[in-house]
This record gives sequence, C-alpha cells and structure tokens, in this order.
Amino acid sequence: MKAQGDLRDTFFQECEDLLEGMAEGLRQMEADFEAGLKDAELVNAVFRAVHSIKGGAGAFALDALVQFAHRFETVLDALRSGSLIPDKSVLQILLRAGDHLTDLTLAARTGSSLASGHNQAIIDGLDSLTQPATLAEDTGSLFGFKPMALDFDLDLGSGPILGYGISFRPSRRLYALGHDPAILFRALTEFGTLSITLDHAALPDFDSLDWEESYLGWSLRLETTEPAHVIEEVFEFVEGLCDLQISTIHADPPPSEPISPEALQPTEELTAPEQVSLQDPPKNDAPPPQPKATVRVDLERVDRLINLVGELVINQAMLSQCLLVPGEPLRSELATGLDEFRNLSRDIQESVMAIRAQPIKPLFQRMSRILREASDRAGKSARLVTEGDGTEVDKTVIEQLSDPLTHILRNAIDHGIETAEDRVQAGKPETGTIRLSAAHRSGRVVIQISDDGAGLNRAKVRSIAIAKGLIAPEAELSTSEIDGLLFLPGFSTAERVSELSGRGVGMDVVKRSVQRLGGKLSIQSTPGLGTTISISLPLTLAVLDGMVVEVAGQTMVVPITAIVETLRPRATEIQHLGVTGQVVNLRGTYIPVIDLAENFGAGANGSPLIDRVLLLVETEAQRKWALAVDHITDQRQVVIKGLEENYGHIDGIAAATIMGDGKIALILDPEEIIAKATEQQPLPAVSGKEIAHVTAG
Repeated sequence: MKAQGDLRDTFFQECEDLLEGMAEGLRQMEADFEAGLKDAELVNAVFRAVHSIKGGAGAFALDALVQFAHRFETVLDALRSGSLIPDKSVLQILLRAGDHLTDLTLAARTGSSLASGHNQAIIDGLDSLTQPATLAEDTGSLFGFKPMALDFDLDLGSGPILGYGISFRPSRRLYALGHDPAILFRALTEFGTLSITLDHAALPDFDSLDWEESYLGWSLRLETTEPAHVIEEVFEFVEGLCDLQISTIHADPPPSEPISPEALQPTEELTAPEQVSLQDPPKNDAPPPQPKATVRVDLERVDRLINLVGELVINQAMLSQCLLVPGEPLRSELATGLDEFRNLSRDIQESVMAIRAQPIKPLFQRMSRILREASDRAGKSARLVTEGDGTEVDKTVIEQLSDPLTHILRNAIDHGIETAEDRVQAGKPETGTIRLSAAHRSGRVVIQISDDGAGLNRAKVRSIAIAKGLIAPEAELSTSEIDGLLFLPGFSTAERVSELSGRGVGMDVVKRSVQRLGGKLSIQSTPGLGTTISISLPLTLAVLDGMVVEVAGQTMVVPITAIVETLRPRATEIQHLGVTGQVVNLRGTYIPVIDLAENFGAGANGSPLIDRVLLLVETEAQRKWALAVDHITDQRQVVIKGLEENYGHIDGIAAATIMGDGKIALILDPEEIIAKATEQQPLPAVSGKEIAHVTAG
C-alpha cells in the first residue's frame, strides 16, 4: 500500500508540471491567435499534456478525471486535424477547460469532490465543439497547410485489415517509474477484441533471479477497425521504456487459434523500411539535446537543511566573537581562517537558499484564471500580459503571494478597467490590458501589477475617506497620501457590494499580507491612463542583512533594506513639535523622530538627540521618519527566527535572531513602529515655516 501511495504522489507531482505546461500552451495559443499567427505545435503540446494526465489518471481509477480529459483531448484532436476551426469562443472554452482539469486534479489529489454540476457549462461546451455541425469541412485551413498523406510502406495484402499484432517487452525502468502493462492492455480492450500470450522464455532460474529486472514479454492480437495511430497512442506513455513492434493482421487467411510469439514477428512494420522500436532513438547526425537532470525533494528536508545552515551562520558569528579579544590583535593566520569561514558560510547559505528558489511562473499562470473569472463576473473584457515569469523567488514567498495578487487583480478589473463602451469613447481598445511583471532589483523581488484603466479618482477617494471618518475634512494630503488611503481598513470606493469588491477588506488584506512577508507596497496612478501597484519583497524569509543597534541597553536589529541613511544630528537641526514631538531638519525637510526606547516602554532616553544616532527610514507612502537609537554596533547577516508560533505577535517586532554571543536580539518592523506611533501621536505634514512658527511660539 505504501508503494502504491508513493506512485500516486509521484503521479500528482508530474501532474503539476503537465498542468503548468498545458496552461502555458493555452496562454500562448490565445496570444498566438490574437497576433494572427498559427502554430500547430502549441496544440500538440497541450494535447500531449492532457493525454498524459488522462493516462496516468486511468492507472489509479480516477474516472472523473479520465472522462473529462478524454473530452478535452477529443476537442484538441479536432484542432490538430483541422476539423475544428478556432475562434475566440473556442479558445475561451479551452481556457476554462484547462481550469476545470486543474480543479479535478486537485480534487483527486486531496480526495475531495467538486460540487454537483460544477462547471457543467464547460463540459457542455466541449461536447458542442465535437458535434458534426461545428466541425469544418476544409481540414487544411487551421494552420495554413493541407493534410499530408503518410506512407508507412505497408503491404496491406488482398484482404481488409482485421487488426494488429503487437510485440511488447518492457524494460526494468518501466516498472521503476510505476507503469503497469495491465493498464495498457486494459486500454486496448476498449478498441476491440484482445488476446494475449505471455512470453516467459527469458525468465531465469529462481536462484539467479533479479527481482528488479524485467524478464517477461507479451504477444498481443487486437481485432479492431481503429487506425494505427490510435493503437500507438496507448503506448505513448511508455515510449523509450520498452521494445514495441506493431504489425497489421489481414482477414485473408484468418487465424484459427491464438497467435504465438513466433507468429507475431512483424512482416509489415509501421516503421518500415527499417525495424525500429520506441526505445531506439531516431537516427540523426546531431545528438539530441539532453534535458537537465532534476531531483524531487521533500520540502521539509530542504527546510531542515536551511535551518542547519542558519545554525552554521550563528556558530560562525559566535566563533568570531570568541576569538576577537578587545585591545589585542588577531593573528594573521587566524584572521584569514575566520574570513574564509565567513565567506564559505555565506556561499553555503546562498546555495541552499537557491534550492528553495522557484520561478514565479506557476503563480502568474494561476492569475490568468483569476482574471478570466473576474472579467466574466464584472462583464468586462481584459487580457493578462506577464513579464519576467522566470524570476526566481523563495517558495514560501510564492505561496503567500497568491491572496494579495488575487485581491489586486480583482480590484483592477472592478475599479480600474472601464467597460467596453467607456474605453471606446476614451480612444482605447475594447479589451483592457493588465500587466503582471517580476524582476530582481537591489537584492529584492519587485512585482508590479499595472492596468490601462481609468486610474484613481483621488477626489472621490478623499471624499469617501472623509465620509467614513478616516481623515479630517480639513486635512491636507499629498497625492501619495491620498493613494495610501486605499489600504486603510474598511475603505472601499465601490458603490455597492458585489462578488468582487465593496466590503472594504481587499486592499487592507493585501497590505498586511505583504508586511508579514517583510515587503513594501506602493501605488502610482495617472488619471485616464491606469494604475500600477508595486510589491517589493525580500529574496528569502530565512536570513537578512541587518543593522545591529542598541536601544535602552537591549540589542536590536533593523533590516538594512528599510534604512535610507544614518545620521547624528546637530543641535540646530532639532526642533520641538507640540509637547513631546521632535523633528529633525534634513536638507530643508523636517522629519518626525520616534524614540525607540520610549516606543517599547523603556521610558524616554535622557540623552539629547545630538548624542544619539538617527536611522532614516521611508514608509510605503514615501514619507520619511527617523528612528532614534543609542548606538550602532555592527552590520551583519542574521538568521530569522519566528516568534509567533511560540510567543505570539508583538507590535513593532518582526522576528528574532541569535547573536554571536548567544544572546537573543529582536528584529524590528519599522513600518509597524511608524504606524503605531502615528496612531498614538499623529504628526501632521507641516512645512518649514509652520515649524518655525510653532517653535517660536
């Protein structure tokens, strides 16, 4: 039972790759059709993926998956043969069929069941495409060429073809990959009457038997009227894993008894004039390109290895700190060894983290489905364009990005993209475009979602925020601050609650999800041209480069990516605002100061700001704040240790780490610290003249 479970897991893992290839092929077919190009190989690639899923599902008796995949491949086969001419409606049915096949695969994997009548319209749509009335008479018009008559140099004899003789001998690798000849034979019985003769001549004595070797072969006789390519497709899954020979059997003279292996030696080969098995590669002067070798590894093993590497980084820091004696120089040999150890630790850490890195392409493909469903519900036409889907991101980041991207895409359809009539009046194409891109920038991953819709109506955003009591009517907000109102809890510009929006939870969820990943969110919009939302994320959630600081006698770490610059202010640059507020004048701009010691309840630091260090950080709304710390002690790479599972969430604290001396240091969350300080003592946006007036009074 365990072996069968392992084979089942392997099948579903392979299904992930097949579904990804199918989705990519369908997406390219859609783009190919819109561009006026016609590439037959795209249809072939999608057909092979669906056919492979169907064959594997049959081995595990997943009937619902097999039946739908059969419907799907029937339509794809009609496209391949040219009997079905694709148009926009056909492509939409194919795209939705791909979504439904994904649902069925997930349901089979988890043991769940889809709701009764789930996507029945898609099933009916596929069936309608294979009706005689929908098939084209001109089978050569699909891809711009006429059907080619294939001549296999067969001597068909004087009588009609009664069936086929098949000689089948599997290799040991066929069994190692989980294939079962009985499944293949069972599939052949669907086409006619099958008789089977076992060939065990190669079976050795019991003492010399290798239990992993393949000794058995079979000779089969199939009486059927099906064409040869249908029989060949049954063995498509085991191509290269067996010796296979297929020959025709004629009615004259009819065989009177079950055929023997000797009688099945082919006289009329489908691969004539030279007998070639599926295991033999085609003759070619140039060697075929070899695929990259890959190994499937349980994610828990990778996580365990990452944790061990993290411990290695911590031990390296501890060893360095133990050997560094204040006031005494370190021997050159020892210093060189420590540097090499440090560099080796970083190289190992980066290599291990690269194992978890995966292309963001599967996530982008899932967004194509979200876009189609949202467009249908909103009654709008939109297409998704992806860029940089080969960008590699930590798998944990990819998994947690699905919900934020879903919310953003739905909002782009509901609020950004206009109706077809409005777009035409504005001089735009009827179909809106949403662009999803990913790229590596400055050690981070930047994901952007752009639309060519109407852009933000900032006057409406402001009025709604005032009506909901989110801002004061007299508040003066910059453009970026108005845009930031979209991410406040409870904010929504929807005039009514719909399936897509209106409850004021979408963008707030996006903000919190991105912050939990250590990311930043920004928004840019031009009225009439569209909106772009940018998400900046760390490459990994396991380690980070941090600034080690001291606050009220405690060691803390501030992520380097959050720091714009550091400064030690002069007395003339410090101004007081209100009773306790302070700002620092930095090149003509007044920046609010947050005392971290006071923020975390340690009491106000008695030292003046001129004796302390300010860390200048920037918020999502591009507003700068200064965090006051006592000292900066180091800049180093630290291993992230989560607190929420064992301790719970702490405002302003993102995680913890272990320092070289074995002590725990808290990793700060500047965004949350600023948000908390703003709620307690909101500091208005003021100009230099207003500051001077307040301080002079």
